[in-house]
Amino acid sequence: MKKIFWLGSVAAFIFALSFTEPAERYFEIAKNLDIFATLFKEVNALYVEEVNPNKLVRTGIDAMLGSLDPYTNYIPEDEVEDFRTVNTGQYGGIGAITREIGDRTVVTMLMEGYGAQRGGLKIGDEILKIDDISLSKLTREESGQVMKGQVGTPVSLTIKRVGVDQPIKLDFKRERIKLTNVPYSGMIDNDIAYIQLSDFTPDAAKEVKNAFVQLKEKGAKGAIIDLRANPGGLLIEAVNITNLFIPKGKLVVSTKGKIPENNLSYETLNLPVDTEIPVAVLINRGSASASEIVAGTLQDYDRAVVIGEKSYGKGLVQVSRPLSYNSQLKVTTAKYYTPTGRCIQVLDYGHRRDDGSVGSIPDSLKKAFKTTNGRTVYDGGGIDPDIKTQNPESHMLTQVLFEKGFLFDYATQYVSKHPEPVDPRTFSLSDDEYQQFLSWMKTKNYSYKSYMEYQLQQFTEEAKKERYYSELKSQLDLVTARIAESKKNELVLHKDEIKMLLEEDIVSRYHLEKGSVESGFKYDKDIKTATDILRNNAQYQKLLNIQ
Repeated sequence: MKKIFWLGSVAAFIFALSFTEPAERYFEIAKNLDIFATLFKEVNALYVEEVNPNKLVRTGIDAMLGSLDPYTNYIPEDEVEDFRTVNTGQYGGIGAITREIGDRTVVTMLMEGYGAQRGGLKIGDEILKIDDISLSKLTREESGQVMKGQVGTPVSLTIKRVGVDQPIKLDFKRERIKLTNVPYSGMIDNDIAYIQLSDFTPDAAKEVKNAFVQLKEKGAKGAIIDLRANPGGLLIEAVNITNLFIPKGKLVVSTKGKIPENNLSYETLNLPVDTEIPVAVLINRGSASASEIVAGTLQDYDRAVVIGEKSYGKGLVQVSRPLSYNSQLKVTTAKYYTPTGRCIQVLDYGHRRDDGSVGSIPDSLKKAFKTTNGRTVYDGGGIDPDIKTQNPESHMLTQVLFEKGFLFDYATQYVSKHPEPVDPRTFSLSDDEYQQFLSWMKTKNYSYKSYMEYQLQQFTEEAKKERYYSELKSQLDLVTARIAESKKNELVLHKDEIKMLLEEDIVSRYHLEKGSVESGFKYDKDIKTATDILRNNAQYQKLLNIQ
């Protein structure tokens, strides 16, 4: 172990020196590496119980990198494959997405055209065995690894299906699965192109371009690019997507880091597809990184109306570096800036408080910038939409129904009794059908403590500490009783929210991801706002200050 650790220390030291650090820091680096090596040796030799060296060092590495920012991470060899999947969108498998509900593993989505769909697997199927290995003997991580594997190798699933008495065994051959960046594209009311972009893995720009060209040929007069809940990805794909709508030779984003090699500017290199068609970009608090580059750049050039919620505010760039023993480091190397000069990073990781917490960039330090048409935009806090929309949080009841699988299981049963496909855009559960759902739920245990009940409990505890409880008990009991009474009718009170999720789940059984997306159109306020703006040219031009 001494020899191995000494070699690791030397390798780490050489790695540190490769970053043209100032000469006066060499001694500090060498000193601290030596302290760490001797400390580890003493802990390993003297600690009261045996220690796992891999686990101990991993804890140290994670804590060290965690003191920098959440995006600088160590990826050990056994996690590299998952890391590659996230960055490339490719893996070997059958194209089935699963989820754990209680002690069950169920199929929640099938990727269109891949082995799982072709081989007869259905959404709602419960997986009992993988290659004759019972899932009850595997952890979630282990079952995921067994499902994936080398392209061309066989894998069998034994499944339980609603309406079928005996388990079914299905055989598949693993193939290369490419996660699409554009899970849905289509027309809204025959005049507005809608493109949902969920990732920025390789070919994202190509997929968006192909979808846009096809929809434009179908008569699209405006385009909606939906970046909601898109966490980002490859910066170059963001540049190329932006290039679809702005001319060649325009600055899209610049990066600035500690070393000169990270100070780069990215310009559009190709002729655009369309510089005139009205464009709306949808964002929310889950839109981050590359999503913010696309939204921010199109906003800076007044090329699109941005609609939704303030975006996440991640203005940091990461690169991956190979380490020894097939591990990798993902490290933040620069901040990025939109064409106006905005850095939309919201948290200041470089100036932590004394307790280690991180604060937002204060409003007093935020700077104003001007877009091409003279509109004022700000840095230091994500992308502010041109039109802000409010989307209320899901009620806790709905979250509980989802997490416990009641919505999923009812959708499975509904489809087993209604095998004929439905129109995803028009399908709606009737009042009678929703009543059937309520009857089905009467035998289910979905008890939970609401936010109001948590608040009331805390208030009661404080009242007891302050010795006011005896005076307030009758009022507290009355409030408790009224909350309990209202919860008896909450499935009716929150009908619209529950009904929307049920319909999406049901439609997905017939039409997969496409159906789920289209089912939500009629409820989507952001899409409604975008289509109204794109159809009103005077309002669109006024928002963008087009003269």
